[in-house]
Amino acid sequence: METVRVALITAMLTLLAGAAHAQGTPAPPDASLYFISPSDGATIKGPFWCRFGLRNMGVTHAGDDYPNSGHHHLLIDVDEPLEPTEPIPHDRRHHHFAAGQTEALLELAPGKHTLQLVLGDANHFPFRPPVISKKITVLIVTECPEASSPGDHECNAAAHDPRRSRVGGTH
Repeated sequence: METVRVALITAMLTLLAGAAHAQGTPAPPDASLYFISPSDGATIKGPFWCRFGLRNMGVTHAGDDYPNSGHHHLLIDVDEPLEPTEPIPHDRRHHHFAAGQTEALLELAPGKHTLQLVLGDANHFPFRPPVISKKITVLIVTECPEASSPGDHECNAAAHDPRRSRVGGTH
């Protein structure tokens, strides 16, 4: 009988711990996530650097459970809201930067795309409250419009640096 009671208590504690984690790791109310580049509405030719900004929290590796820190997730062309009690998906539209990266070289198919950042906790769950950037839109072109000036860095091909993260495909 004692073994059954211990097993029941252990199962209940495990379920409670899982339910508590599913509620999300607390985030400071003044935390903000944003794009350093590109800017909203940018017209971009070729691969481009996407740089992530974060205020009032820190960036760390996935699996590191430091207070007020997490890692970036980049959502590409995602319209569905994230489920706060589920880990952030990992697929071609939900990119995880589990090594603590703060930028990536993106290569998207020509056309209009939306980008949004979400900060995930050590186990890829959204924080509570969610730390999410504004959704931005970029237009990927094969040729820069005539009106672009030579100094317009967002409508010129980006140089590839193999030391940095690269996200590619036909999004």
